[in-house]
Amino acid sequence: MIQDIGTLRFHNEYKKQDPEEKSRILCYRNGEALVRESGNGQITFPTYRELQAKGTDEAKTDIYEFTYLFRIDEVAYFLIPEEAANRFLEGFVWKPVSVFRSAVPKDAAFAGITGYQLWQWYDQRKFCPRCGQKMKKDDVERMMRCPVCGEMEYPKISPAVIVAVYKGNQLLLTRYAGRAYKKYALIAGFTEIGETVEETVQREVMEEVGLHVKNLHYYKSQPWSFTSTLLMGFFAEADGEETIRLDQTELAEAVWCDAAQIPEDDGVSLTREMMQVFKAHVNKKLEFHK
Repeated sequence: MIQDIGTLRFHNEYKKQDPEEKSRILCYRNGEALVRESGNGQITFPTYRELQAKGTDEAKTDIYEFTYLFRIDEVAYFLIPEEAANRFLEGFVWKPVSVFRSAVPKDAAFAGITGYQLWQWYDQRKFCPRCGQKMKKDDVERMMRCPVCGEMEYPKISPAVIVAVYKGNQLLLTRYAGRAYKKYALIAGFTEIGETVEETVQREVMEEVGLHVKNLHYYKSQPWSFTSTLLMGFFAEADGEETIRLDQTELAEAVWCDAAQIPEDDGVSLTREMMQVFKAHVNKKLEFHK
């Protein structure tokens, strides 16, 4: 999956610090990221050293605000505002963040989309939701604080479920309505206030395809920074009536699919991994667990 970066380690603990020469610089605007492409899906990000080479004196002043994000192994990643991007335009291009679904190396793709999630949060927390004053970054933790009323805002993470609904050797596959992503997916939805994730599974399946489910099995979770979501994957068996009653505002299609026809894994999403787990379950009689 997108967060699986081999032997490299992701360090998300916050610590206010200055960039080093090898630090990577992330920059975003309106759903796009600044990257360098080198063919076959390979991407890289600007380094602080490159920024210095473009304008040594300016790079060392407060003209740019470097916001520390995280480290992958010993390489730190920093965020800079869009207006600083003109320092990098030679050799770098703006690409939709969807590029991170297929970009390599995997650690760059994961860093790029995780940085995007944090950029969105910072961009949407410029002003206090309580009193309207300008928020300030905290020096101790990743948090925005209002200097007037004391309101504290932390990064947004929305819990959601992915549900692999099955009956016998068939899996329920869906296509979203009105979205750019047109490939087959599984039932999904956000957890509402006051409900458990198990209740979310039952409600979302009923709302989207009109089915009852039983025998819920939790599989695993995935951070999905494209939508600031923490996904929780469940397998669930169809219970009783198996006729699909499609919610056409949410889905364009929902079909029962034989295991042999299930699409291959994309190496990125929990959805596709769960499809492969079901296929393996049918072919080798495996249990639904990690």
